[in-house]
Parts: sequence; C-alpha cells; structure tokens
Amino acid sequence: MDRRLSTLALIFATVLVSACPAVAQAPHTFAVADGQFQFDGHPYQILSGEMHYPRVPRAYWRDRFRKARAMGLNTITTYVFWNLHEPRPGVYDFSGQNDIAEYIREAQQEGLQVILRPGPYVCAEWELGGYPSWLLRDHSLVLRSTDPKYIAAMNGWFTRLAKEISPLLLKNGGPIIAVQVENEYGSFGNDHAYMEAVKSGLLKTGLAAPETLIYTADGAEQVPNGSLPGLPAVINFGTGDAQRDFATLKKLRPDGPFMSGEYWAGWFDHWGERHHTTEAASNAAEYEWMLRQGYSVSMYMFHGGTSFGFMNGANSNGTNYEPDTTSYDYDAPLNESGEITPKFTAFREAIARVTGKTLPTIPPQTPAGTYPISSRSESASLWQNLPSPIESDKLLTMEDLDQSYGYILYRTQLSASPGGDLTIDGLHDYAQIYLDQKLIGALDRRLGQSHLSLPAVPGPATLDILVENSGRVNFTKVIRTERKGITGSVVLAGVQPQHWKIYQLPMTNLTRLHFTSSTCEGPCFYRFSMNTSASGASLADTFLNTHGLTKGIAFLNDDPLGRFWSVGPEFSLYTPGPWLKRGSNQIILFDLQGNASESLKTMDHADYGPPLSR
Repeated sequence: MDRRLSTLALIFATVLVSACPAVAQAPHTFAVADGQFQFDGHPYQILSGEMHYPRVPRAYWRDRFRKARAMGLNTITTYVFWNLHEPRPGVYDFSGQNDIAEYIREAQQEGLQVILRPGPYVCAEWELGGYPSWLLRDHSLVLRSTDPKYIAAMNGWFTRLAKEISPLLLKNGGPIIAVQVENEYGSFGNDHAYMEAVKSGLLKTGLAAPETLIYTADGAEQVPNGSLPGLPAVINFGTGDAQRDFATLKKLRPDGPFMSGEYWAGWFDHWGERHHTTEAASNAAEYEWMLRQGYSVSMYMFHGGTSFGFMNGANSNGTNYEPDTTSYDYDAPLNESGEITPKFTAFREAIARVTGKTLPTIPPQTPAGTYPISSRSESASLWQNLPSPIESDKLLTMEDLDQSYGYILYRTQLSASPGGDLTIDGLHDYAQIYLDQKLIGALDRRLGQSHLSLPAVPGPATLDILVENSGRVNFTKVIRTERKGITGSVVLAGVQPQHWKIYQLPMTNLTRLHFTSSTCEGPCFYRFSMNTSASGASLADTFLNTHGLTKGIAFLNDDPLGRFWSVGPEFSLYTPGPWLKRGSNQIILFDLQGNASESLKTMDHADYGPPLSR
C-alpha cells in the first residue's frame, strides 16, 4: 500500500474512534443489589426532581435542567402523556413541545439521569390522567383493566412510544435508568393481573428492556395492592410523613431498596380555593433526614410549570368535582415561570450539607416584563359564529361526537310553556342556560348544582344549554365514566325535549370567527393586540392579568394559553417569552359572560390570590 494512503487510513481510523467513543465503552448498568440501587455496580442514591416536558416551554428545558443540577439533583423524572401524543387513534405527534426524546437527550447532555413514567395512566392533575378521550367513545371499554380492547390500545401506544424511547434506554447509551409500571395503582384497585399486563406490555413493545430497572409506586399503605413480586416498590407521600411511611415500607419490603418516588414538596390548586403553599424549612429538614438515611428521593414537583390550554385535570370521589387551575406552580423550588424560590435554596443547602459537594453555579433568572395591549378590542358573538349543528333525538356527549376539549351547545325549540324546574342529569361540567339567547342562569358541577327555574314562555322559544368541559377527572374510578357535555338527561317541567341541535365548539379554529368593532355581551370572543419590542436578544416572559374577566379561556396567536375564572385563586396566565412574536401578537379571549368593559393588561409576576398553608 502507498505510504501516503496508509497514513491517511490511520488518520481516518483515529478520527472514527475519537468520534465514536461509545463503540469502545460497555453500556452502563442500573440495578438493585444488597438492598440498594447500584450504578455500574456502585451504590447510587437517586436525587431526582419531577418536571414535565409539556408544562415547560421547550426553549426553557435546558435552563430548567441546569437549575436542577445547580440544586444538586442527579436525575429528572417525567410522566409521558398519552393524550398529547395520540390525539386520534393511530395519529401520533412527537413534534415541537411533544418531542419527549429531545427532552430526554437534553437532560442527558446536562448531566442528568432520567426516570420515565409512561403510565399508561399518569394522574398528574392532567386531563383524564393522561388518557386520550377517544378511549371513552366506546362505552364498553374499561380503563385501567384487563379489558382486551383497553390492553390492545395500550400496547399499540407503547409500541409507538418505544420507537422514541428505546434508543434512550441505559443499555443503548441513553440516560433512562428506570421505568415505572402504571402509577399508584394501589389507590385504584388490586388487580395484579392488570399490573402484570402493563409490565408485559412495557417489555414486549421494547419500551423497557429486560436489563431495565422497572418498579411500582404507591402510597405506603397501598403497596400490597399496587406492587408486583420481584420489582422494587417506591412510596409517595407529603410533608411530615417520611418517617412513618418508610417504617411501613420496611415492614412490607425489609430488603429494600428504599425510595420516595414522590415527595410532595408543595401542592396543587383547585378553582375556588386558595393557593396552596408549604413551609420551606420543614420540607428541607425532612428531605435532609431522608438523604441522611441513605434513601433515594424524587421531589414532586421540582418545577411544576403550567397545564397550558385545556390540559388541567380534576378530582372527584364520584360525588364532588374539583377542577384544577391552569397554573401548576405547586409551590415548587422553581416557580411556575422557572424562577428560583427560597424553597430551592433550602433544598440546595440540604443537599450540599449531606453530599459535601460543591454544587454548580445557579443560572441567571429568566427575565420577565410587561407589554402594552390595545385598549380597544374587536369582538365576535358566539351566537353569530356557530358551526353547522348535528341533529339528534338524544343528547350526545363530546366523546360520542369525537370531540376532546372545549365547549358544546345543546339547542332545542320550546312551544308555549308555563315554565318550571329545569333539571340536567349528568352535567359535565359547567352550563349556562339561555332562553332566546338571554341568560337565565348557570349550573356548576363543582357546586353540585343540577336544577334551575325557568320563567314561563308565552310562545315558541329557543332553549340553549352551553356546556364547558372544565377538565376531565384524573383520579379514582370516576375516570371510567368521565365523558363531557350532558351525560344523562334534560327535563323541563317534567317533560324531556325530544329533538336537539348540537353544536361542537372545540375552539381549534379561531380563523373562522367574524370579528367586528361592535360591542358584544354574553358568550363572546374579544381580540386584542399585544406589542413586543422589535429588537433585542430575546423576548421576556409576561403574565396576562385576568382580574376583571369572568370565565373562559385565552388564546395566544390562536393557540390555547389557559383558563381564567373569577373564583380564583389564579388571576394571571403565564405567557412565555419564546412563544411571543416580535411586533404584534394576537390575544383572543373567550369569556362566557363578557361585557363591553372587557380589557386586558400584562404584569411581570404571577397572581394566585391569598395563599393557603398546607
């Protein structure tokens, strides 16, 4: 061989080796041995924090990871949200904000391991616990069960998700050290055959490999119901419960390992309540106690973020109904917009004391500011912008009509009527009732309301029932029947109307709205212009001030930003700088009880009303 060619070949081979170091390295391992977690055969204490990719603007993922490292964490935990990725059966979306593979890669690039919680049920104060609503279209399908139709849908989802996730498993050079089986199933039931089916699905589809550490997570008392033989069982609890619940776990699983899969470092908010906070010093002291025992801990939440758009969930025990706010601030170490809080500092100091490590420098705060919004808005009445209806002799739910989110309007014609009691059986969730487009009153599932007195109708009139999906329940067996709209019947003065026009209002295409300069009152859309600077390195975050608005949803450049409601505690909507355009940005409000004085301002901080200590 020519010496020059030989030299070139040697150089080329050297470049290949240096460019592909993974080829020469054995894959990492993560397992349980001697009652503890081990990384590459050495004891490993998991210091994790929960953070969800759809609740944090993609442009900020890396900033948040760096802040996690600066607090002293070595791992990030995240759920996977089925409803985001498969909005229609067999139609998948892993782009943009839904690019979970990129989220995991960036975590690895910032020096963090990853714990993946793919469900299929995730709870998370998220719409239907992460399930896509189309599963409820088949009334015979049973969620979270061994129902073959449910298992087939689950495995189809796992198979597609595995294409994104499998390359990122630890054995393939990725950062995923563990995968959770289902989520807190012990609080739901005790069907171990179902749990085995989920475990089998993870393995068969490649979402977890035989070498992957897989585990279950439950409340300490529920471990017998939700755990599986041979798998580590971690426990979830809040402030003040660590010693008691770890003592329970040690009785049930004396050989370990010992981990809190969710240490609730704060709490979430329901509409109509006060904003929840927890005391930083006591949180940090208990956290430090766990670390000194050698226990692994995943903090829930490290950064809560925002349930943008229609993605908030709700709680229900079958009788009550408590919808969650758009904000998922959670009183976490990083607040809703990613700023460092005193709780962050307290946890960082605890980690530094226990580990003795010098932690990375804290990244700078993300700037926040205000932007001017046009004082005069254009408006569009809902009544003048209705789509074509579906005619039906019976009431249909959103799921029956293949609608996931938004609103639905039920209309029927009345002949002369003496008036009387209007009863809506199965209202999900909030309704405004009109006669000839005049508001008569509202019914709120949250308040257990189902009756309204209608005035006498001397001649023919139009009865409209406008229903809002306020967020599907994400906890308890209520999820199995959590359809939206009117799930039962409507009775007026003892008689059921027999024919309905049903208007679907998913709020997915605002371009069809006809705006005018006329004033609008009632259920109305209002369009504003918000102007940002035309130059500069980046646009600052801001918050829409929702004081003065009644109830509805805001859109930023036609994308749903979040809900507002005058009952509080949330009186601001986080508006990320990276989602803004330079120059003019369009904001549209849909307010169920709008009026001519509708206006909007921005502010540089969140407003949650008075706090409620937990």
